[in-house]
Amino acid sequence: MLTPLDIHSKEFKRSFRGYNEEEVDEFLDRVIKDYETLYRENIDLKETIERLNSKLEHYQHMENTLHSTLVIAQETAEEVKLNAKKETELMIKEAEIRAQRLVDEGMSKVRKMTGEYEELKKQSQVFRTRLRTLLQAQMEMLNNAEEDEN
Repeated sequence: MLTPLDIHSKEFKRSFRGYNEEEVDEFLDRVIKDYETLYRENIDLKETIERLNSKLEHYQHMENTLHSTLVIAQETAEEVKLNAKKETELMIKEAEIRAQRLVDEGMSKVRKMTGEYEELKKQSQVFRTRLRTLLQAQMEMLNNAEEDEN
């Protein structure tokens, strides 16, 4: 690529019927000026492109990082939900087991108390029967004693 200095330093050979030297020099000066302006603009644009590409890479990196963070957050949220669900199910099962144990203990106590009640009823009947027998025997003795006295 030509630089403005290359254009400025270029020497042309003279020939017998060549161009007007002043016109060529004036034209070359204008070309050099325009070329120099374009050359500087091109350098500035390249620097701007580099800077923008650098920023773009930075923002793409940030986007990738945010995307990764979002994915991790979603996975963590799902994991938390699953853990909460498992914990809830475990708590429900434990509560059901405790409730069943309490029901079983209650039923056992009811059976035991029912057995004790039945045993007390039997003992009461036996006691009444013995008392009745004893009273009847005492009555017979009284009757016999009265008969003996008469």
